[in-house]
Amino acid sequence: MADEEIVDYSPELNQNSAESISENELTQKRDHLLQWMEVSVSEPEKRTGTSSVAMQDTYTVYLVETKVTDREMPGYGDPPSSLWRRYNEFELLRTYLEVMYPATVVPPLPEKRVSHAWHKLPTDRFDPDFIERRRIGLENFLLRVASHSTLSKDKIFHGFLKQDDDWTKTVYSTDFQSKADWKLKALSASFRLKKPDRRFEEVKTYSNELQTHINNILKIRTKLVERMYGIHKIHNNYGRVFSEWSAIEKEMADSLQTAGHYMDVYASSIDSLLEEEEQFADQLKEYYGFGDSLRNVCRKQELLQLDLEKVEDDLASKTAYREQQVQGKTAGFSLSGMKTKLFGQDTPDQRDQKIKQLDEQIKDAEEQLKTATTEAQDFVTLALRDIDRFKRQKAKDMKDIFTNYAIMQIDRCKKGIAVWQNARDVAFAKL
Repeated sequence: MADEEIVDYSPELNQNSAESISENELTQKRDHLLQWMEVSVSEPEKRTGTSSVAMQDTYTVYLVETKVTDREMPGYGDPPSSLWRRYNEFELLRTYLEVMYPATVVPPLPEKRVSHAWHKLPTDRFDPDFIERRRIGLENFLLRVASHSTLSKDKIFHGFLKQDDDWTKTVYSTDFQSKADWKLKALSASFRLKKPDRRFEEVKTYSNELQTHINNILKIRTKLVERMYGIHKIHNNYGRVFSEWSAIEKEMADSLQTAGHYMDVYASSIDSLLEEEEQFADQLKEYYGFGDSLRNVCRKQELLQLDLEKVEDDLASKTAYREQQVQGKTAGFSLSGMKTKLFGQDTPDQRDQKIKQLDEQIKDAEEQLKTATTEAQDFVTLALRDIDRFKRQKAKDMKDIFTNYAIMQIDRCKKGIAVWQNARDVAFAKL
């Protein structure tokens, strides 16, 4: 099977959906949604409504826009469709996808609340800069889902993009919640496995290491940003000193004033730089969230493996018991052995009847084993394929992230050098 395409997209695409098409038509026509449709999240808007307990509820909504771009697809040429979505609707969509597609590394959502923001209140979830970064993250989430060959075909996802009324009711009507209990059951599955799959053990180690490395990078970045913030603010002091100095140095007044202006400009540039830094951090946080998604896939595999082992043990137990009945033996202490001692041996007819019942139970157990084996094998095939897709996507994204970060730091240093060169030039011009 050919490797799945790694989609190259920008979260800043000005994108937009129109008419739906059947799943068969979609499968035949395009591998994923972004090949024939643009998707974007724009225009975050703060709103106030009334909650169920008659209290004011302030929240942010985001405009989800879609537009068909392939002239051969239904809806091409129609105006872009748009609808408003709240963050909790994005959460519901992701929860649904995670439950219904457990073999898929489902993209994470951006954080709902501010975890850290420079020179702003860390708890202000309505801060415009934070809202904008979250908008980019939500758009990135939709683009990742829309570029996935499996997730992008889901009808609930299509409804999220274009169904304005009762979409939430449609999600709950799928009864996906009844399948969500596997996540709780899977928490202890790994401790009870007799034969854990080495491949998924390696994936768990990989996800842990990924999160550890990203966490260390973010910690180092925090220290660097604190130092950078301090350096830029020191230039405020330089600007004030040069400005006050210009008031007493008549011959150099203009030069000193100009030098102070350069310092003030450099000091004020920290605001935009910090926003760029936070966007870089958000990109890394997304992959930190991907670590949790990887472990969810592993937990599902462990639960399937545990179910398979239980069926194997049950079949082995029934087969061994049948052999004992055929040979007229009892192994060790058992309830049946105690009954035999108290009430005597079964008659030949009773033993034949018991063996017949065991044969039926063994046949059912063999069918269960066959089903469990097929389910586990199918899951492993799909999961490993998607994990491989994720790793290739991660390698590409990380290369782009760190390349762009290096370019950003080089540009920042060039601006700092330019400030001091300009200050030097105006100072020496009067000497």
